[in-house]
Amino acid sequence: KTRSLLSVFEEDAGTLTEYTNQLLQAMQRVYGAQNEMCLATQQLSKQLLAYEKQHFALGKGDEEVISTLHYFSKVVDELNILHSELAKQLADTMVLPIIQFREKDLTEVSTLKDLFGLASNEHDVSMAKYSRLPKRKENEKLKAEVAKEVANARRKQHLSSLQYYCALNALQYRKRVAMMEPMLGYTRGQISFFKKGAEMFSKRMDSFLSSVSDMVQSIQGELEAEAEKMRVSQQDLIAVNESVYTPDSDVTSPAINRNLIQKAGYLNLRSKTGLVTTTWERLYFFTQGGNLMCQPRGAVAGGLIQDLDNCSVMAVDCEDRRYCFQITTPTGKAGITLQAESKKEYEEIGHHWLTETYFFFSHFYFSQNVKNMENDKIIPSESASIQDSTQLIAPGTPIQFDIVLPAMEFLDQNRGGRRANPFGESEDSSKDEEEDSLLQQMFIVRFLGSMAVQSDATSEVIYEAMRQVLAARAIHNIFRMTESHLMVTSKNLRLIDPQTQVTRTSFDLPTVTQFAAHQDNRRLIGFVVHLSEPLGEESMSAYVFESNTEGEKICYAISLGKEIIEAKKDPEALAQLMKSVPLTNDGKFILLNDESEEDGAMREGEESEA
Repeated sequence: KTRSLLSVFEEDAGTLTEYTNQLLQAMQRVYGAQNEMCLATQQLSKQLLAYEKQHFALGKGDEEVISTLHYFSKVVDELNILHSELAKQLADTMVLPIIQFREKDLTEVSTLKDLFGLASNEHDVSMAKYSRLPKRKENEKLKAEVAKEVANARRKQHLSSLQYYCALNALQYRKRVAMMEPMLGYTRGQISFFKKGAEMFSKRMDSFLSSVSDMVQSIQGELEAEAEKMRVSQQDLIAVNESVYTPDSDVTSPAINRNLIQKAGYLNLRSKTGLVTTTWERLYFFTQGGNLMCQPRGAVAGGLIQDLDNCSVMAVDCEDRRYCFQITTPTGKAGITLQAESKKEYEEIGHHWLTETYFFFSHFYFSQNVKNMENDKIIPSESASIQDSTQLIAPGTPIQFDIVLPAMEFLDQNRGGRRANPFGESEDSSKDEEEDSLLQQMFIVRFLGSMAVQSDATSEVIYEAMRQVLAARAIHNIFRMTESHLMVTSKNLRLIDPQTQVTRTSFDLPTVTQFAAHQDNRRLIGFVVHLSEPLGEESMSAYVFESNTEGEKICYAISLGKEIIEAKKDPEALAQLMKSVPLTNDGKFILLNDESEEDGAMREGEESEA
C-alpha cells in the first residue's frame, strides 16, 4: 500500500514538473513582452523628440505639432518608467518564484527520490547477504557484522524514505503556493501600473487580492504545521531502539502473534535457473481467501502464486539457508520453496496457515531435518473455531451459484419421489394471497449462492455461509450473478425477474428463521430458510445476496413483516405498529387498501450496479 501510494505521489510530482516548465515558458514570454514594451516606449519617446530635428520642406505650423509631440514624449517617458517598474515587478514576483520552485522544490524531490532508490538498493543487497548466512556452524562475528550492516542499511533507507515522503507531502502544499504566488505578483504589478497610470481599478480588486494573500499565508501556516509534525515524527523514529531494525534480534524467544487474521510480508522465493542452479528473489506475499498471493514491486495488485486448498507445508533444508519451508500440493508434488526473514516470521506463518485457513488446508507441519521427517510431529492447533464452523455447516457441503436450483435440492437428488419446485415455491401460489398484505417493499439484489446448513440457532451460520460462498467464487473465478427484485411482504419473500416481472421463487416469512447483514460489507445480506420435508425430515438452507442498498434495511423490513404476523392476532397492536412504521428514501411501506400491488411494488428503482 505504501509503495502504491508512493507511486501516485511520484506521478503527481512528474506531472507537476512538466506543467511547471510549460508555465515558466509562458511567464517568461510575458516578461519578455513587457521588456520589449519598455524598449518600444523608450524608442517611441526618442522618435517623438526627433520630429523637431527633421527638415521638412513644408514645415509651416510645425511649432504646435512639435510642442504637442514634446508633451506626448514626456507622457511616454512617464509611461516607460511605469513599464520598467512593471517589468521589474514581473521578474521579481512572477518569474523568480516559479524558477525558485522548479530549481529548489522540484529538484529536491528528484534528488531525494534518487537517494531513496540508492538506499533501497543498498538494503536489498545487505538483506541478500544476510539471507545467505549459513544455518550450521555459522561465524558469530560474521553474523554480527552482517546484522549490523543490515541495521545500518535499514536505518539509512528509513531516514531517506522519511525525508522523501516529507518532501512529497510538502510539495502538495508548495505547489499550490507556487501556482498562486506568481499570478499574485503578476496581478499586483498590473494593478499598480494601471493605478499609477489612470486609476482604473477599484477597491473591489484590492479586497480580492487581499483575500488571496490571506489564503497564501494560511497555506504557509499549514505547511509549517505539517513540517513540524513530520519533524517530531522523525525524531521519535530516530530515537527507537536499535533492535527494531535488527533482523532476528529476539531469536531465542520471539514474540509470536497467534491471533493473526491475515499474514503478509516479504519472503525469499526460490526459482530454478538451470538444471542445478537456483536464484532467490525477495518478494511481497500475503494470504487472501485461502490463496497465497504475490505482489512484485511496482505492481498495482497481487497475483495468485499457489492455491492452498488441501496443501501441506513443511520445513526443508535448502542450500544451507535458515527458515526455509516448502508447500506441497494435494497430489504430493513439491510446490514452491520460500524462506522467512526471521524465526518470528517463520513461526507466525506456520501458526497462521494452520489455524486461520483451515478451510483450505488439510494439515500444516514443520520438520527440523529432512532426514528425520518421519519422526516429525504435527503442530497442535486450537480447533475451537473449526469445530464451531463444522457444527454450523458440514464440511464439503456443495454450494449452488445458480438461482434455478436451491441448495436444499442437493439433499433430495437421491431420495426419489416428486421433485419440489425451486426454493420451495408452491405452484398454486396466486396473486390473491398477497392482496391483503400490509407490507410491501422492494429491493434490488443479486444472488451469490446458497448451501445447506446444519443449524439456524444463531446468525453466525449466515456469516459462515457468506465466507464460504465468497471464497468459493474467488477460487473458481465465478463472477456471474443473477439480479432480481426482492419483494418483502408481511406474508413472504419473493424474488421477481426484473424483466418479465415473473416471480422466480417465494419463501413464506415464518420459514425464514435467521436473517442478518454482513458486519463489514453492509451490502451483503443472508437468511436461513427452515422447511419440513414430506417424510418428516427437516432441511435448512442459507441464501446469500448482494444488495444495492444496505442489508440492514432489508433485515428491518423482514423483521417488520414478522412483527405484523404476530400483531395480526391483536387488531389494536396491529394498528399501533403500522402507525410507527417510518418512510424511507429507498422505498416505502404501502397499505394495499390504498394502492394496488402493481402500482405499489413495481416502481422504477435505481439501476443495477452489476
